[in-house]
Amino acid sequence: MTTKTLLIVAHAPSPNTEKLAQAAYKGANHPDIDVKVILKSPQDTQPEDVLAADALLLGTTENLAYMAGLTKDFFDRCYYPVLEEKQGLPFALYIRAGQDGTGTKRALKTITTGLRWSWIQEALILQGEWQDDFAEQVETLAMTLAAGLEAGIY
Repeated sequence: MTTKTLLIVAHAPSPNTEKLAQAAYKGANHPDIDVKVILKSPQDTQPEDVLAADALLLGTTENLAYMAGLTKDFFDRCYYPVLEEKQGLPFALYIRAGQDGTGTKRALKTITTGLRWSWIQEALILQGEWQDDFAEQVETLAMTLAAGLEAGIY
């Protein structure tokens, strides 16, 4: 059986959001799960990366009630090149939101509906002041996506 690839695209402009990206990487790389995990920033992610992935975990900040500009740039560059070939791609999202995160979630629902990606669960919105358990929540989300991918659930 071929090892599946999980692509993590994480916008991490601060030490705390970098902790979230590293938690996602750690969770997806759990020793009992056999998937190839690739962690990239939105600006370094190309359509070829998405085309080679079997699932995608996206992490973004909320900026002005919308996703980070670099996250939007990722979709601007990758949307049409992956549109036809990646329909049904298992997808999960975490949002680091100082406020409520709903604008970012709504925008990403619209984009991923157009791509016909399959959400494995509702968006994980990490709201308000930083809490140390945010990293644990992201780690669990990544582990869940990786385990489901390996098991063929997604």
